[in-house]
Amino acid sequence: LPMAFRDVNARRHIGLQQLSALASTGRTFLGPMKSHKFIVDEITSQSTLICSAVRLIESLDLTSSVGQLLNETIQAQNKEFKTGMSTLLFLVGAWSNAVVECLQQNVPVPAIVSVMSEGLNSCCERVQCLQIPIHDVKKELCSSKVRPKVFESKTGQVGRDGLTNPWNLLCFQRDISATEEVIPIKPCSHQGDYCNFNKFLVSPLAGFGSVASVVKAVGDKSSSAQSGSGVTASSCITQKLTHSRHFSTPGKSRFASQQGNFQGHLSGPSADLCGCCGLGHLAVALSHGNQTSVKLLQSIAAYQQERAGCSGSSQVNIAEIVTCCVLGLPESYSCVSPGFVTLVSPEQATVIKHFADKRLRVLLVDGDLTEGYRHLGFNRPPNVRTILERPSPQGGRAGDVWLSRMSDILMSFEVNLVLVKGSVCKSFMERCIASRILVIGSVARDVLCAFRAATGAQAVTYLSQLNASSIGNGAWAELWKTSDGRAVDLGELLPARISAGGIPLLTAVLTTALPSKAQLLEDQFWTLLYRLHHALKDGKVFPGGGAVELLCLSHIQALAEQPGRPGNDKAVRELPSPWLAEYKSMVLQALASGWKRYLSVLLCNTAKASSELEAGASVDHHLQKAAACGSPSAYILEAFRRGGVLRSGSEPFPDQVTDLKVCDNVAAKTEAWRRALDLVLLVLQTDAEIITGPRRNQILNSPVSSEFIFL
Repeated sequence: LPMAFRDVNARRHIGLQQLSALASTGRTFLGPMKSHKFIVDEITSQSTLICSAVRLIESLDLTSSVGQLLNETIQAQNKEFKTGMSTLLFLVGAWSNAVVECLQQNVPVPAIVSVMSEGLNSCCERVQCLQIPIHDVKKELCSSKVRPKVFESKTGQVGRDGLTNPWNLLCFQRDISATEEVIPIKPCSHQGDYCNFNKFLVSPLAGFGSVASVVKAVGDKSSSAQSGSGVTASSCITQKLTHSRHFSTPGKSRFASQQGNFQGHLSGPSADLCGCCGLGHLAVALSHGNQTSVKLLQSIAAYQQERAGCSGSSQVNIAEIVTCCVLGLPESYSCVSPGFVTLVSPEQATVIKHFADKRLRVLLVDGDLTEGYRHLGFNRPPNVRTILERPSPQGGRAGDVWLSRMSDILMSFEVNLVLVKGSVCKSFMERCIASRILVIGSVARDVLCAFRAATGAQAVTYLSQLNASSIGNGAWAELWKTSDGRAVDLGELLPARISAGGIPLLTAVLTTALPSKAQLLEDQFWTLLYRLHHALKDGKVFPGGGAVELLCLSHIQALAEQPGRPGNDKAVRELPSPWLAEYKSMVLQALASGWKRYLSVLLCNTAKASSELEAGASVDHHLQKAAACGSPSAYILEAFRRGGVLRSGSEPFPDQVTDLKVCDNVAAKTEAWRRALDLVLLVLQTDAEIITGPRRNQILNSPVSSEFIFL
């Protein structure tokens, strides 16, 4: 095959330039105030709203080798952590530019690779002092607020006075958007071990409705306390908030009126709505401003913690959580429902209505429900082509025989519900609907496992393996309803809820009126869920808001000013001494420039600076203050305790201690750094791109044909 050779390791290094160009597309994804992007399919003209590096890279046409490497790196980070991809993408671009500048100053490639690698290793060791144990974080976040007290109002709803601190009220009023509504907890209509879902699980916003009554009580001695509730109005509040619909008079508050949707109450006065030991507060700190997802996650955490009996385990079981996107409803209808919520066709909905108040016999299929499906271990005989497995004596089609045989098997065992891991044959689905058998395809493995444990069903690969012991009992199905009890009929697909007694499964129902936003909401929910999961798994978190990167920047600049070597790396020791003397400071400054650009863009994206120039000056100011303190890490931790590291004096109440703390994952963040630098250095050390195949004429006619040597 004809081949073309291109030298990519010139001073301008084409590969690093491509990395920088690709990474620049995700610049606005950095920080909590992300800018969304529309991805439009030229073929279907359909658009999708994205706000993550993963979806962006998936949508780009990455035909170059550098683009494919970038995609593999981001996909690896996403597969392992589900977070940190935006940081990875940005640092890839920042460090690519920094390395190109080093090349333009004739810094040898081995010096760049060795000094940068050792510099990042030194940073990872240095920032370990910023790691905060989860126990201390939850204790700090809980103690920084007025300890909430649980009360029961006259209507039987549950509230709490955790926002009676005036600073908390101001922060909460500032952060809640005008379009946000209560996040309801969907009750069940069937009896079962976990059907008393609302008994101990209340909307994360349910407590906020009580603030109105507490604020109103100020100055009104007759209403300053409720009989038997143990709630006393905070003496700290001197004014009644009237400009927020969330804190208006209860009788006039639309928010307060919606509390009638919550039909549960806590089982004891000391119950913790945020989960054991402030798990809900930790979720808020990891949410990075994602209000809707954090409220759903607080509900899930409270339910799982209550179900575990607060036995000391603070883990969030991801295997018991699924999502379902319902289109056509406002986002205020998003909620958490016990059981498995999925979308079904109108024909399947008719079958579900027939199942009203009926216990179902369940079958689980671990594979596809099609005639041609064979499990992975099945090997067909070689050199044999199957024309017809079994002749039909009636002269019908071979597919009809399989359909009839499978339908007869299901009806002989009186199966009502079939959950299939893979795809389902359309003809078989229609035949099952005619026989009033509900078949649900594309069911996640974790869902099958949950129903297996709850119903006693045993999964089969083929229906021919079915026997009496494979059938489970005790499931039910119904059409999903909104928190106010209304059924949802949106035409093409309808949400249905399938559950069983004792099943621990929870579904986060994400509603939106914009189809292009469905994927975005689902991504945001899973990102926050995995952040909390990894934080609990690591047992520690980093202070967020640029705190860790600021310490890295301070540390690298200090190393650059010191004589000698950046560390004890063998590769560094083997470098010629003139190289270290001449290039060490230059390369470390290039590494530091990536951190500084990261912090500058973070400040710009969070509207704390109007330009990168102003943001850079602010970062320099904080670096000077940290150096003057004598201990940059102590300065950063103290700034974090006061509410944020990169706060400016122009912000409201700059001297007050705030509760709006942001935390980051330890392993996900440091691994994103390493992957970003590894990718940049890998591309840096690539000296040629060899293209094979029938692209010769295309390359010859391209503007860059002069860069290639044809072999």
